[in-house]
Amino acid sequence: MIPFTDEELIAPVRSVINKVRPSLALDGGDIDFLTVRNSKVYIQLKGSCIGCASSGTTLKYGVERQLKIDIHPEITVINVPFGMENDIDKL
Repeated sequence: MIPFTDEELIAPVRSVINKVRPSLALDGGDIDFLTVRNSKVYIQLKGSCIGCASSGTTLKYGVERQLKIDIHPEITVINVPFGMENDIDKL
């Protein structure tokens, strides 16, 4: 169990997202932080990351790995497809 509330996770998660953003930008990609719910971080990959065959690897071994290292090992990341931003609870 993660010993932080969702609200307490927002600032550190934003910091990590900003930390990984430059590496995504090198390949023409980007990332938006959407929210944290039940210790799950909801993001949206953008730019060339959309439809890229490596986007799943980027998500798990780039973004999620860095969040686990910097914040807590039980954090998970979920990429929200475009158009589903208002339906996060359904993911």
